[in-house]
Amino acid sequence: MSTARNGSPTLYMIACGGRAAADLAPFVAARQRDGWTVCVVATPSALKFMNVAEIAELTGYPVRSDYKQPDEPDVLPLPNAIAVAPATFNTINKWAHGISDTLALGLLNEAIGLGLPVVAVPTPSTALARHPIFLESVGRLQSWGVRILFDSDVYPLPIPNMGSSAATLFPWSAIADEVNTMLAAAIHGLGSIG
Repeated sequence: MSTARNGSPTLYMIACGGRAAADLAPFVAARQRDGWTVCVVATPSALKFMNVAEIAELTGYPVRSDYKQPDEPDVLPLPNAIAVAPATFNTINKWAHGISDTLALGLLNEAIGLGLPVVAVPTPSTALARHPIFLESVGRLQSWGVRILFDSDVYPLPIPNMGSSAATLFPWSAIADEVNTMLAAAIHGLGSIG
């Protein structure tokens, strides 16, 4: 099992550009209490929602949003599991089609090849959730073993232009349950890359 400095398994939290990214710090703190070392990777769009300094202080690692130079050492431990919260329409579609034009997407595409456990919570608007390519992308990711928390009857989606109240719809407790399941597997030697 790959472990961080403190010997615990590592969770990469990948945040995309959605309002729920502003609420990431309490989720990270709770996962640390559960036994994870948490590293946060953000898409460039996610940065405008996040308090990067707060998250870096909380995790003890920088929030990564861009590729490092090839000769630079990696500052993050290898992941045992990945959670994508929130996962935007854009990220879901690019990921399902193998596009790696951000660090976050590059890590997600590598995770597929490495067989890492990944859970994602797509947060499109109700209109984008009905787009045929999005539905195809969700199905493709699920067929590759990605756990997708996407059921508008269980996890309500925001309507177009809903504003800041859309963040209250995000299913933090459901993704916490999934991440705890991945922790149990990581502790028992499953889902590691090291």
